[in-house]
Amino acid sequence: MPSTRSRTRCTAERGARQEIPVSEPDITDETLEADERDAAAAHRADRGPTPEEETAADEHGEVSPESAAAYKEAIERGAHVKGEGQIDP
Repeated sequence: MPSTRSRTRCTAERGARQEIPVSEPDITDETLEADERDAAAAHRADRGPTPEEETAADEHGEVSPESAAAYKEAIERGAHVKGEGQIDP
């Protein structure tokens, strides 16, 4: 059965939050409960590399200096993200 739940929404006042009932006719209680279970579940890699994947990586050789530099730049950029996309520990 569709539900009406209270959700936290931003109000016009900057930074203020309040509970506002939100009608979501396409979202059932079962769907919301499944979403909550998924959000609380442990997230980790499903497996390590297969022997074939390890062999392919070993045969590939060294990474080019350009690729290594781009990788390091992306890591630095991601480490300093603020706002949307920020990952909090």
